[in-house]
Amino acid sequence: MELTILGGGGFRVPLVYGALLGDHAEGRVTRVTLHDLDEGRLSAVARVLADQAEGVPDAPAVTVTTDLDEALRGADFVFSAIRVGGLEGRAADERIALAEGVLGQETVGAGGIAYGLRTVPVATHIARRVAELAPDAWVINFTNPAGLVTEAMSRVLGDRVVGICDSPVGLGRRVARILGADPDEAWIDYVGLNHLGWLRGLRVGGRDELPRLLADEEALGSFEEGRLFGPEWLRSLGAVPNEYLHYYYFNREAVHAYRTAERTRGAYLRDQQGAFYEEMGRPGTPALAAWQRTLADREATYMAANREAAGVGERDEEDLESGGYEKVALALMRAVARDERTTLILNVRNGTTLSVLDADAVIEVPCLVDANGARPVAVAPLPYHAVGLVTAVKAVEREVLAAAEGGSRETAVKAFALHPLVDSVAVARRLVEGYTAAHPGLAYLRR
Repeated sequence: MELTILGGGGFRVPLVYGALLGDHAEGRVTRVTLHDLDEGRLSAVARVLADQAEGVPDAPAVTVTTDLDEALRGADFVFSAIRVGGLEGRAADERIALAEGVLGQETVGAGGIAYGLRTVPVATHIARRVAELAPDAWVINFTNPAGLVTEAMSRVLGDRVVGICDSPVGLGRRVARILGADPDEAWIDYVGLNHLGWLRGLRVGGRDELPRLLADEEALGSFEEGRLFGPEWLRSLGAVPNEYLHYYYFNREAVHAYRTAERTRGAYLRDQQGAFYEEMGRPGTPALAAWQRTLADREATYMAANREAAGVGERDEEDLESGGYEKVALALMRAVARDERTTLILNVRNGTTLSVLDADAVIEVPCLVDANGARPVAVAPLPYHAVGLVTAVKAVEREVLAAAEGGSRETAVKAFALHPLVDSVAVARRLVEGYTAAHPGLAYLRR
């Protein structure tokens, strides 16, 4: 099989390639094409991959290109992990929002809207090129905001685009570990939108073990989400929220932590990864070692501002393991290409799964995956507090899609104003002014 990675010069691409190196079964990926607009980043990542492949006799061949159409021709799977505007754009998103006293995180609140407005037109163009040049390919979307971008691409590709995220998987694995269960044997009852979901149960042998966790004060406060939200709040919800819901439940504290931090997350990653790519530009740099060192620091500082706001300090070593988005991507490809039936938490079109949303709304839920693609399983209705957040944020996503399609500045203002973490038309208008001035990619928003 042939895999094309869009955003192939991205820092986390070696995670995907590393997962492929461990797959030796028939029907595996034998060729990887990296596509990026930055030749320097492409070269750096290709060097890391070459180090990874050393000593692996059947390692997938790697080619690089800056030509999108060339990258797509012949692809069986297309992995999309682009960043429109780069990390400099993310840092600007955060800075402009915080100046207005609202959150600028890349997928939540004002920052997520700005990032979506920049990204949707590009993602839609990619979807059209896939439909033209590789109509039988499956697209795996990791580009943020993942749910919104997946929904935009699904308007062109239908169910042949599936969004992935490692956050729900990581949450499920942490909860399973605390309960002494094998994460691979547990059924995770998880539902919501991308970065806006709740783990409502964890079944082992047909029995829901989550109530046992909620009743255990010590266990409940012993893992990442328990420390972030506090045992009392988790018991009140009767569920364990995705870590990104900390931005909603403790918004004032999170904004304060971001405003008083030395650097925002985007600025930190911009500087950190800039240093990595600069180091890779020097001859003789041990590529894989440099990448591994940078990755370890990146993971240890993940959501540091939120932990500071919650007063819980640094991440525990056992919580550093992510859900492994590269493992989710590989499992998805295996299931589709080899008809290996499996269950994964994915971003797919709703159909009739959640009655509060229409059929085309992309949601994040457990899915049955096989050669026919990913189909969401039936889930229990959302409680009203979750319905409020899910429908409000989905309404915002729809306004972002409408603004991107029609180039309407006023629709973009509406998207910002309707978000629960902005809640001011005046602030929304100033945000649109600030973002359009900062990002040439938003010039399509007409007055």
